Amino acid sequence: MRLKNYSLKEKILIGRKIEKICRSNKVKFIVNDDPWLAKKLNADGCHLGQKDMNIYEARKITGNKIIGITCHNSVRLAKIAIKSKANYLAFGAFYSSKTKKVKFHATTKILKKVKKLTKIPIVAIGGINSSNYKNLLLNKANFLAISGYIWNNKKYKPEKAIKLLK
Repeated sequence: MRLKNYSLKEKILIGRKIEKICRSNKVKFIVNDDPWLAKKLNADGCHLGQKDMNIYEARKITGNKIIGITCHNSVRLAKIAIKSKANYLAFGAFYSSKTKKVKFHATTKILKKVKKLTKIPIVAIGGINSSNYKNLLLNKANFLAISGYIWNNKKYKPEKAIKLLK
């Protein structure tokens, strides 16, 4: 759940609905940036950016829940996340995105390099759509974070956009 411009009250209301949907569909519920909110919503975990709380503090709050770490396009950040026992590593942006301003550009080379260092799952982020997602999977990404293509697609409604990814 990534809700940057919402109040805490709105995040809780929306998060409770998302949590129910995730449970009924047996899908993990990950909250972006906020371990406290993840705990309050009984989420499966949280995702931390480089400017968010550090993983050790987040673990004190969330316990043994999933914690993913943004590594941008950096092997150095990946090594730190691996050492700190992150549950997954996120890299990107791989392509241009309208969801957020792209500050770091990642290539498939980073996926291959990091796969040689760890078995921790890797998530690819940024500008992923039906015409480029397969390239990331073929180059060792375990998961894809796809937002704008599904929710802000001018051509397809979310269900159709998702079906085009199969």
